[in-house]
Amino acid sequence: MGSARSPGNLPRLRLDELLDELQGRIDTVRGTQGRVHSLLEAVLSVGRELDLSHVLRRIVEAAVVLVDAEYGALGVIGEDQRLAEFLTVGVDAGQTEAIGALPSGHGILGELIRHPEPLRLAELSEHPASYGFPEGHPPMHSFLGVPIRVRDEVFGNLYLTEKRSGKEFDDEDVTVLSTLAVAAGVAIENARLYEEARHRQRWLEANAEVTQGLLSGADETRVLGLIVGHARRLLAADLGVLTLPVEGTAELRVALADGIDAEAHRGLVLSRQGSFAGAAFLGSRAVTSGDVEHDPRITRGPKRWTGLGPAVAVPMRTGEGVQGVLSLARAAGSPPFTPTETDLLLGFAGQAALAMKLAERRRDAEQVALLEDRDRIARDLHDLAIQRLFAAGMTLQSTMRFVHHPEGAERLSRVVDDLDDTIKIIRSTIFGLRSHEAGPTARGLRVRAAKTVEEAVTALGFTPSLRTEGLVDTEVPGAVADDVVAVLAEALSNVARHARAGGAEISLVVGSGRLTVTVTDDGVGVPEGGRRSGLRNLAERAVQRGGELAVEAPEGGGTRLVWSVPLRRD
Repeated sequence: MGSARSPGNLPRLRLDELLDELQGRIDTVRGTQGRVHSLLEAVLSVGRELDLSHVLRRIVEAAVVLVDAEYGALGVIGEDQRLAEFLTVGVDAGQTEAIGALPSGHGILGELIRHPEPLRLAELSEHPASYGFPEGHPPMHSFLGVPIRVRDEVFGNLYLTEKRSGKEFDDEDVTVLSTLAVAAGVAIENARLYEEARHRQRWLEANAEVTQGLLSGADETRVLGLIVGHARRLLAADLGVLTLPVEGTAELRVALADGIDAEAHRGLVLSRQGSFAGAAFLGSRAVTSGDVEHDPRITRGPKRWTGLGPAVAVPMRTGEGVQGVLSLARAAGSPPFTPTETDLLLGFAGQAALAMKLAERRRDAEQVALLEDRDRIARDLHDLAIQRLFAAGMTLQSTMRFVHHPEGAERLSRVVDDLDDTIKIIRSTIFGLRSHEAGPTARGLRVRAAKTVEEAVTALGFTPSLRTEGLVDTEVPGAVADDVVAVLAEALSNVARHARAGGAEISLVVGSGRLTVTVTDDGVGVPEGGRRSGLRNLAERAVQRGGELAVEAPEGGGTRLVWSVPLRRD
């Protein structure tokens, strides 16, 4: 038998070796083509997303597949150069719970933050920056990390561990992952721009709603609630507080508070010195705090920031100065307010302040027009109606001497008296129309009663009718008028709280030396066993004036309250 390596077998062996080498190169090319194809698919998959959280998740999922890693993570770097967010792939819920708190950027993870260059290790534990894993952490050996840059700034890092083949990560893995990181940076930038555009759109919509509410004459408290509510919702705040300056003082009044422990803020009057809102008001700029509960700028007032951490206060500025301060706070341990969030809030507060100022000027213009109209009506009543009535009365008086029948003369006399009373009523009305320039306590009872009814509309849910008879403004003394206003306020408050009414009628009648106030509603009547301290107070007011209070149940249902006092005591 010839040798296996006889001269006749050498060409065949050489051919087999060449074929094997060719097959290996074909497999390598196919593998490279397949990996390039996978990389392209990963880039397209990441680029299709617009939601930032989805983009980040897609990036780390694609990275794990591309380099055949067991575990992957993406760490987002915060403003303090620590990890503000950490997304993982390959670690199940049980392992996550066993590990505990997510890393903040120490050890190997921090190495990439300090030195944003690709880092490849065969054994994690051998690196000088490594100090081991927490209890419950899965074992990891091989490691590959690359930074993700957005506009030349490091956004975060990709961390891959445990190559499934048991081998080390190689240079090709570094190249593939670095290429993915470049595409990821573009996708993140697009997602951030899209998110910012959507965010600004929501702020614009909030501004539009606030402006529309203010300029349409809506209740100011409701609109202030819209300002605080929109700001809280758009910036995920746990507490919102709006403070307004107290005219003529160095104090701020909390006009509205909403959220965690809002009751601790409502109704407070704070010094501009020594308060968080005051710092923004006096500085006319935004102020932030990482821990508002222990902020050294808060030195006055009751304790009111318990359990809260990050906070921001922005002035509501117009060209005429600061109109108020809008403050937001998040629960302790929450992320701080970013400069972008603060700028958006500052712009929103400025737009709201401008809308408030425009609404105030519009109300002033409407008030001026109303007062001018009242003056015109008063002049017309005086110059036209009274003069004609007076002339008619004089004519009737002169006619009486031609009437010889006693009954006819008596009737003419009653008509003349009625005309005199009518003239007095009109003069009282003119006095009420022109009393707008006086202070609230100097205004006529008609105006004060109408104002009291108007203030009760929000609580009632409807507008009661108001009727006056007689010389309400001229015959009712000021002290009695004060009692009438208090009676009306208490009666309407009772209707709002207890009656469940859909309507109410109010009458103020002056006649025969008495003033009678009647409030009738169509509600459920006076509840049995209910508190009657308010009615007792009204009765005492009547008794002190020599009058009486009666609470009746009309035949059609509801309640009728009658408060009557003499206008002149004997």
